[in-house]
Amino acid sequence: MKYFAVFLFLTLSVVSNAQSTTASEKITGYIYNDYDKMPLNNVNIININKVRGARTDAIGYFEIDVQPTDTLHLSLLGFQSLRVKVTNDWIKNKVAKIYLTEKAIALEEVVIKPFNLTGYLEVDSKTIPVQENYRYSISGLTHGYEAGGYSPDAFGRVLGSIFNPADMLYNFFGKNGRDLKKLKEMKKDDTVRNLLESKFDRETIAVLLGIDKKEIAEILQRCSYSESFIQTANDLQIMDAISGCYEEYKILKKR
Repeated sequence: MKYFAVFLFLTLSVVSNAQSTTASEKITGYIYNDYDKMPLNNVNIININKVRGARTDAIGYFEIDVQPTDTLHLSLLGFQSLRVKVTNDWIKNKVAKIYLTEKAIALEEVVIKPFNLTGYLEVDSKTIPVQENYRYSISGLTHGYEAGGYSPDAFGRVLGSIFNPADMLYNFFGKNGRDLKKLKEMKKDDTVRNLLESKFDRETIAVLLGIDKKEIAEILQRCSYSESFIQTANDLQIMDAISGCYEEYKILKKR
């Protein structure tokens, strides 16, 4: 009985220590402009490991749940994005000061090409280029596929992109299944969803999935989304598109 009591005590101690090391901690921080040391409002902070988000207030303050060694991705329009590793010192001290550097952006010359309008609506409406997008429904799948502009082989491209086992899509989803599970976590956090809804640069999605931004366009092309959608959709729509394509891939893989 004595030995059992000692064993039980040691077991509870190990469990307690394990829980303390895995429990989330709340850390805080202030983010400033590196140039004038002024606080930065609306900086987006994403915990890449936990897929949780936060945003700075008017005085540059934020707080977020983390664990040791988590990585935070900080981004703000006009500033260079920054990745910060969560250290034990930060967790112990609870607060930190972070500085972001402004981007030096060179504006390129924009040439606007006017339409040759006649003044007659019936005639001019036919000269304006219109890009139509088509989506095809496949039996057994809950989502449709957008095939882009109409062409005789559009439906064939859709089927080819799904069923070709040597396709880039098959290789990507097969190798990155663990990272793609983050898509479900991204949908749960309102801060992350609101952030993605206001962004169009694909940076946050690329960081969370651990891929290059160019790969995002390739994935959507292989999922038969139109160029128009790829170029104009916000990051939240892009996330939902990749998530839907991934779910369809899993259904087809099982079959």
